[in-house]
Amino acid sequence: MINRPNVLSIVLAGGEGKRLMPLTADRAKPAVPFGGTYRLIDFVLSNLANSDLTKICVLTQYKSHSLDRHVSQTWQIESMLGSYVTSVPAQQRTGKQWFLGSADAIYQSMNLINDEEPDYVVVFGADNIYRMDVEQMVNAHIDSGLDCTVAGIRVPRSEASAFGIIDADASGKIAQFLEKPADPPGLPDSPEESFASMGNYVFSREAFVDALVADAADDDSRHDMGGNIIPGFVAAGRAQVYDFRENKVPGSTEKDRNYWRDVGTIEAYHSAHMDLVSVEPEFNLYNRRWPIWTQQAQLPGAKFTLRGTAEDSIVGSGCIISGGDVDRSVLSPNVMVDKWARIEEAVIFGGCRIGRNAVVRRAILDKNVIVPDGVEIGTNPEHDRARGFYVENGITVVPKNIRVPANN
Repeated sequence: MINRPNVLSIVLAGGEGKRLMPLTADRAKPAVPFGGTYRLIDFVLSNLANSDLTKICVLTQYKSHSLDRHVSQTWQIESMLGSYVTSVPAQQRTGKQWFLGSADAIYQSMNLINDEEPDYVVVFGADNIYRMDVEQMVNAHIDSGLDCTVAGIRVPRSEASAFGIIDADASGKIAQFLEKPADPPGLPDSPEESFASMGNYVFSREAFVDALVADAADDDSRHDMGGNIIPGFVAAGRAQVYDFRENKVPGSTEKDRNYWRDVGTIEAYHSAHMDLVSVEPEFNLYNRRWPIWTQQAQLPGAKFTLRGTAEDSIVGSGCIISGGDVDRSVLSPNVMVDKWARIEEAVIFGGCRIGRNAVVRRAILDKNVIVPDGVEIGTNPEHDRARGFYVENGITVVPKNIRVPANN
């Protein structure tokens, strides 16, 4: 029998997600729906579960009720075999303050590490869209003999100033960890590319615990993983980069291999949905060898009546397209589209109702929005803004439970 290392996975899911407002007005960012049937957190949890890393603690804080409920109801892994996915709220274990940063969140939850006594600790974010065999990254960390491994994705050097950048030598050892540098360093094997940090880390347990304790005692620290903990390992010469390009996920296509998106803004969130719907999608949700898991709604299949159509779109269960047309859009379960309605490049959450002759274009509708007959959303962003809706780069967002007023 192979003696596998004991690995504890910690998912940082306490983010407020201010740039995704109003979608995060009533929920934590990792709980935001994505792709019709999923929540953002389902992607990291699926990657860990598919990698057979099934001791998972999800640290929550901001408006976490829907996130906690989703984790508890959806992610039930066989506990008899020592597996678990558990939601861990902020508990003020070390004093009368909430989490001060991502590093402080783990420090305040040190009991999780002490109880499990893992050999290695995986620390991943909860709100990016990608597939990754995390076990391959853990094995690369073990083989390196170093204390810290940071996942890096190759980005064009001309665009790298928008990211936290990893400056590593040809062996992968990190020389500098730079926050949005004006002149990003190129890669030894590709001078016009840079390594952007994916916010995913693997640590050797003892060194990681020592770093967290030292950081907690530093009054000048921001107590941030990327801003404080990782630079400490880099300064000690104990950190390496893991090239995401080397990660091989079963069932991936040439087009969606090494896909990774930060959906931290409304524009990025909308754009990532558009990546899903083409004939050969940028990100393929239909990879059965590496599925994205979630709890599916118990509803009948989608129904198309009165010549209703959907082209290059994802339509969830329970939807009824009754004479309307849907194009390049993603509809969550239980959406109704009435006669002669037109939906284009839109993201529609569950329970929405689109009336006759209504138009929804380049818009995101949160749950249970009603668009009455003849009303238009997204065709005139200035008009949408005047009606009190959020508009970013031509994309209109309508908050949940709203009945949209008439156009005039």
